Amino acid sequence: MRFDLWSSSVAKFVAVAFWSLYAYDRELVYPKELDDINPSWLNHSMHTTILPLLFIELFICAHKYPGRIKGILGLGFFAVTYITWILWVHHKSGIWAYPVLEVLSQSGMIVFFSVSFSVLITFYFLGEQLTKWLWARRRKKCA
Repeated sequence: MRFDLWSSSVAKFVAVAFWSLYAYDRELVYPKELDDINPSWLNHSMHTTILPLLFIELFICAHKYPGRIKGILGLGFFAVTYITWILWVHHKSGIWAYPVLEVLSQSGMIVFFSVSFSVLITFYFLGEQLTKWLWARRRKKCA
């Protein structure tokens, strides 16, 4: 099972989710107080630069995706493990890792995590299809 394929889906999700929530209400993901601690270039290095780097990787690395069931199960296992960790940290410390979770009800969190997982799966399928399309065209050119 290839972890790098899941991590690229997660990285795309993090960048898109972060900047979407930031555009809606920055306090939900990156409170203004953090500007005094983290310079803006650091924020962009964590949440922006990953997208162009992933597109570069798409063009220079031909990834082989596992079967759909294995890929989705692996991504699902990662997502459930990560959400469990976030909930455990909050249970033990009383602090949410992400400010957006503070304003959500329990049903709101279920909807938020479900939509997030749907977007994550969409990015996985998108990466799979882009890789197949791009590398099939390159193989035809080389043949």
